[in-house]
Amino acid sequence: MIQPLAYVHPEAKIAQNVVIEPFAIIHKDVEIGEGTWIGSHAVINEGSRIGKNCRIYPGAVISSIPQDLKFKGEYTLTYIGDNTTIREYATISRGTEEHYKTEIGSNCLIMAYAHVAHDCRIGNNCIMTNNVQMAGHVYMGDWAIIGGSSSVLQFTRIGAHAMISGGSLVRKDVPPFTKAAREPLSYTGINSIGLRRRGFTNEQINDIQEIYRYLYLRGLNNAEALTRIELELPASDARDEVLNFIRTSERGIMRGPGGHDRE
Repeated sequence: MIQPLAYVHPEAKIAQNVVIEPFAIIHKDVEIGEGTWIGSHAVINEGSRIGKNCRIYPGAVISSIPQDLKFKGEYTLTYIGDNTTIREYATISRGTEEHYKTEIGSNCLIMAYAHVAHDCRIGNNCIMTNNVQMAGHVYMGDWAIIGGSSSVLQFTRIGAHAMISGGSLVRKDVPPFTKAAREPLSYTGINSIGLRRRGFTNEQINDIQEIYRYLYLRGLNNAEALTRIELELPASDARDEVLNFIRTSERGIMRGPGGHDRE
């Protein structure tokens, strides 16, 4: 149902059962999947690819031109997966020639006034709380959560199931399954409550805790900790995910609980 006071470009591809409220603006080269709701005064710009059953609240702006001086008008896109909610006045920029797309997965919640910059890749089931500001090229794994008013530096990676405290400055990579807080951002344990809610067993959670004891609590540097984790701890998907994440980190990972940089 498209309200008569909404503007929908004739070349936009709108699926069945989409609701577009008055004063919403849908530009050309936009695709919107079945069952999605677009609130009043939302602006859906060129290059938007929005999935099924999404909810985009009033004032949100999707697929705006990147705030990047290197952007020269190249053709880029913004992908939003199924069942994702984007609350009031959140803004999402489309990609640049670096990746040609910005991606947000399915079942995500992007709360009010959050910003997702160009070329970010957000996994499934992620939550960005109110006023999170995410710079370009950030990676955020599945089930990760960022607390309100946090700022994430460009090219930073946030691992799956990680949870970052509100008001954080995220300058370093945050490994999977962890909790991060304080200033400078530091390891404060693993996200055990979140893992239990998602079906991880006590044995799996204990194994993840042991991984991070080696990494953060035994006085080892990164290279020593990774070698011993691989040699001394049983193989598992979680162990291999942590090892791969840290070994491929270009920014380095967040500090340990004592506030010391990782080497």
